[in-house]
Amino acid sequence: MGAKQRLVVVGNGMAGIRTVEELLALAPDLYDITVFGAEPHTNYNRILLSPVLTGERTLQDIVLNDEAWYARHGIRLLRNRKVTQVDRLRRIVRTDDGTEASYDRLLLATGSNPFILPVPGNDLDGVVAFRDIGDVNRMIEASSRYRNAVVIGGGLLGLEAASGLAARGMEVSVVHLGEALLDRQLDTQASAMLRHSLEARGLTFLLGRQTQAILAGDEGRVRALRFADGQEIAADLVVMAVGVRPNTELAASCGLHVDRGVVVTDTLQTYDPRIYAVGECVSHRGTAYGLVAPLFEQAKVAANHLALHGIGRYEGSVVSAKLKVTGIDLFSAGDFAGGAQTESITVADALDGVYKKLVIRGDKLVGACLYGDTADGAWYMRLIRDGQDIGGLRDQLMAGESAAGG
Repeated sequence: MGAKQRLVVVGNGMAGIRTVEELLALAPDLYDITVFGAEPHTNYNRILLSPVLTGERTLQDIVLNDEAWYARHGIRLLRNRKVTQVDRLRRIVRTDDGTEASYDRLLLATGSNPFILPVPGNDLDGVVAFRDIGDVNRMIEASSRYRNAVVIGGGLLGLEAASGLAARGMEVSVVHLGEALLDRQLDTQASAMLRHSLEARGLTFLLGRQTQAILAGDEGRVRALRFADGQEIAADLVVMAVGVRPNTELAASCGLHVDRGVVVTDTLQTYDPRIYAVGECVSHRGTAYGLVAPLFEQAKVAANHLALHGIGRYEGSVVSAKLKVTGIDLFSAGDFAGGAQTESITVADALDGVYKKLVIRGDKLVGACLYGDTADGAWYMRLIRDGQDIGGLRDQLMAGESAAGG
């Protein structure tokens, strides 16, 4: 048997390592694998950062692949190293400390960067993002020393950060440019119910507010936030949770086609067929996905091609949203806003705090928005994703999967 081919993976996160796991299941002996990770840790479950922040989990609890896993599969893991250069002609990657690795196939899984608002003071001590375990550790440390936290962003990440800091005893205000929380994931009625639940837990909401500047105290640490209308609010900690941007710096620097994300085909190949890309750094058919389910679907297809099976195609994903705050259940998927040529079925029970809205087009379920009772979320998601004909289920749809005999 000849020498193995060399696979280099840039990114030791969930998308890159899931691709490696899928590849090992298909072709365990095809490649010598080298993985570069910018963080000091092995691969951990980024989805579970919120329970680490609240104290319900520890870093050890959320590790997906420990050091023994890499060793068992003969994978060379180089941590704390940022790949800064790809020489596509010589097929070599280089890191910031001068380490080099040659490849026959390269997998880019560089993820995304938090978007930091371009306002004065955004680099002060006490201003953090909410993307990795380092951010969480900084937030936990601040919660033990300071009182007032401000979270900028009323989306999923922002609300999880706010709930976590409140659980650690901080006074938390959420600042959001929009007029409703989770305005991309919920309709106005479900959003209002969510706000009511979170206010009952002690969170304060400042909606329709635009941050103008972050102000420093005497020692250079953040002390306040100023809004466009001139009002100020005290802040010892500011968490930026206003979205992410695909991390395309490395791909762009080596001449790969980038348009919002690293542009890939249905086989997850870039314009250089030796280079694949998966995860949050990718733009596929004009869409960049920031959720885990699509990344795992991409990983399966990329691994199929890296294993030389050559039959998988990634055609995009239907995405759903969940809030990881203990005691609050919400779920949305598909086109839950409705619109032309759709009909909506809605059930609202303010007393029990339950709201369900299903959106139907023709004989297909195209969207769902659930608050308070999300038991059937996975079933609705399947119906939406598979485009199943629901003509015979229409009367049982709202009652859930058990009523429909699913």
